[in-house]
Amino acid sequence: MRVLYFDCGMGAAGDMMTAALLELLPENEQEAILDELRGLGFEGVSVSRERTEKCGITGSHMVVSVHGESEISEDHHHSCDEGHHHHNHDGEGNHHHSHDDGGHHAHHHSHDDGGHYAHHHSHPHMHMEDIENIIDGLRISDKVKEDVKSVYKLIAEAESHAHGKEVSEIHFHEVGMKDAIMDITAVCLLMDRIAPDKVISSAVHTGSGQVRCAHGIVPVPAPATAYILRGIPIYSTDIKGELCTPTGAALIKYYTDEFGALPVTVVEKTGYGMGTKDFPVANCLRAMIGNTISENGGNRDVVEGLACNIDDMTGEEIGFAMERLYELGAKEVYTIPVGMKKSRPGIVLEVLCRPEDREKMVDALFRYTTTLGVRQTSYTRYILKRDLVTDGTPFGEIRRKHSEGYGVERDKYEYEDLAAAAVREGCTVREVREKIKKSSDA
Repeated sequence: MRVLYFDCGMGAAGDMMTAALLELLPENEQEAILDELRGLGFEGVSVSRERTEKCGITGSHMVVSVHGESEISEDHHHSCDEGHHHHNHDGEGNHHHSHDDGGHHAHHHSHDDGGHYAHHHSHPHMHMEDIENIIDGLRISDKVKEDVKSVYKLIAEAESHAHGKEVSEIHFHEVGMKDAIMDITAVCLLMDRIAPDKVISSAVHTGSGQVRCAHGIVPVPAPATAYILRGIPIYSTDIKGELCTPTGAALIKYYTDEFGALPVTVVEKTGYGMGTKDFPVANCLRAMIGNTISENGGNRDVVEGLACNIDDMTGEEIGFAMERLYELGAKEVYTIPVGMKKSRPGIVLEVLCRPEDREKMVDALFRYTTTLGVRQTSYTRYILKRDLVTDGTPFGEIRRKHSEGYGVERDKYEYEDLAAAAVREGCTVREVREKIKKSSDA
């Protein structure tokens, strides 16, 4: 299995993830990706890469400029990684306002960082609908566009929750918003290009202390970041500052399949995405790509089991709940008939899900079923390695799932493809399967 691993020992930010992922590509493809980012059709936004060194480690640092302006936050250790002003950082990383000021907000800020300079400028603000329109206009595939929108929605929902306003009421500062869109687009584009089978992330180091915002001082992780990081393993040390931004948190949440240590893996390449400030620890996010190995030829992961007892729902209602759970990302949902109190027949509804999806599955179980309680268990799964291949058959191309490991090897044609062929030919699924087998044996 091809695995991508994010080492978030110094937090996560969009620009750091971009730089780390970029270094995983072959040298001849890296500049092509940068050219693709420069040709997105994103008005006023430019991107470049710099080589830098932290604690003896050489890596890449990404610089995004909006109308020639690279915003720097004195409170943020990644500095210009996501283009956020310290005056409006909110500790949450994104420029947003809820001012009814006709779409513009003038502001003044100064950096007392040795440069001692100040400037005054005005930028328009945009709503989520404006942002989605910008994303729709970018020169990227529809799949990547949907990924970018999904990640940005995580940030918008967090900002909405932090400020007690509907997403539609949140205003995003133009420079910070465009900077974040570029970071998110770059990561989504790279993830689509690398296409790992599985993404694993370490626990996320959030940093500690406090950050300055428009309304005062807030703790680290700041409200929006903390909201995004729900259900994700996090920790802090005595390193002061905001190590994980909302954009970084949202990207990690969106793409990670599992949190924990790197399994036994043959690593092909390692990429380092650098922050700006210097610490006793190398200020970087590390990405590693490689193939896992097992002495049995299979794989192993950890899933959460959530179960509840139900005796007062119809079959249709239970089916509806199961469909909603699958839509939310459940790996398996199934029922077991049981006898309950007072000799009443009932069922146990069980859900298997990724650890980071546990909370939303619990919420869904209470929302869509009549249960009064949910039990939680962690399972270690031993699973066969699976590949989906396409075969040419008398019925056209039919997908086949090939599984192997632990001394066994299996093949099974995808039911949806068999059923479609059966409908076209006016025969049964069994007849389609048998005819494919005869043609392959011939």
